[in-house]
Amino acid sequence: MTTTSRTELENEAIRICQELIRIPSVNYGDGKGDEKAVAEHVMKLLTEVGIEAKMYEAAPGRCNVIARIKGTDATRPGLVLHGHIDVVPANAADWSVDPFSGEIRDGMIWGRGAVDMKNMDAMILATVRDWARTGYKPKRDIVLAFFADEEAGSIYGSHWMVDKHPEVFAGCTEAVSEVGGFSVTVAGGKRLYLIETAEKGIHWMRLTAHGRAGHGSVTNNENALTRLSEAVAKIGNHQWPQRYSQTVKAFFKKVAAETGKEYNEKDLTPLLSELGFAARMVGATLQNTANPTMLEAGYKANVIPGSASAVVDGRFIPGFEDELNDTIKSLIGPDITIETITTDKALEVPFEGDLVDAMCAAIMVEDPEGVPVPYVMSGGTDNKALAELGIIGYGFSPLKLDADFDFMALFHGVDERVPVEGLTFGVRVLKDFLEHA
Repeated sequence: MTTTSRTELENEAIRICQELIRIPSVNYGDGKGDEKAVAEHVMKLLTEVGIEAKMYEAAPGRCNVIARIKGTDATRPGLVLHGHIDVVPANAADWSVDPFSGEIRDGMIWGRGAVDMKNMDAMILATVRDWARTGYKPKRDIVLAFFADEEAGSIYGSHWMVDKHPEVFAGCTEAVSEVGGFSVTVAGGKRLYLIETAEKGIHWMRLTAHGRAGHGSVTNNENALTRLSEAVAKIGNHQWPQRYSQTVKAFFKKVAAETGKEYNEKDLTPLLSELGFAARMVGATLQNTANPTMLEAGYKANVIPGSASAVVDGRFIPGFEDELNDTIKSLIGPDITIETITTDKALEVPFEGDLVDAMCAAIMVEDPEGVPVPYVMSGGTDNKALAELGIIGYGFSPLKLDADFDFMALFHGVDERVPVEGLTFGVRVLKDFLEHA
């Protein structure tokens, strides 16, 4: 589809994506973030077409936007359509463009949030604005939720909303959000569209080693830094056993069928080579993982500190949280304490039902040769918080991607960008899905 033949819906998705990227909403963690300006812009885009919206400020600058579009059938349960409006930091010196420019170059929209996840926010907004212009009413209530703080545990976002304002989600039984519905071209040229029906659980932890402080020139066999570094190395180098969830098994059965390769449930790792750019992300869903991410110790070159700490990002397969925690404890030994920073549940739901059927059908309308499949996401989404209300969540932010486009590497990466044609494909699919959901 050429630029001149794009519909108003598609052009608006492009424009809104650029606008959202140009409003920095950086989340630095530890409560340091500010989504207010981008939340105000979302409010403006909704209210100017007659969609009533409300802003909820969990803490100064930490803003969420909620709107409910009434459906025509009051007997049907509502659907939460949600996205987060915060982004991770970006070091401009590392980028080819200004990370908050929203520049279009080489057929891509560039900028922090282009894939995580202001592209989906733009598709949502373009779709509901199109409905408002044309007078279309969905069959079921659609609750629009634009959350703060997803990039740092959702404390001021979805978890706060679920805890303090659960009434805004009243009557909703299902939810749809990010990192699903994107295409992966497997060996042989088949395009799989990965719909997220499961996600790993989270346990971010701080390890603290205690020892004997002293002069840096003196032998010290109770050095906290030494103890900590040994523990961190053990965690970082640990080979976790393979643990296959039901979703992983269903996904790889599809991969084997579409590529003509053997499906061996005793070892699914050989099939990773069929997945191109998605292999690293999918590979992380075959086992628990624990990656050291931060270190803190000392204050002077010649002083041995009395303590040292490290942060570890632990992720667990549905059903294997205890194995993660017990393994970490066995690796670090008795001289190191563990403090939980953030923990959240793993999710897994079946790849079936009317909502899943509507997702698959919408993809097939735009790409008849596409093959929708379920998959486990290695990270987490705001679906975790909504699950506290019994709301079943899926990842469906559709994008059709070229086979050589390394989509997953751009999440939190340098030169984050989304293909314009992928975005316009996505908004067409999303609109079709929502009108049949």
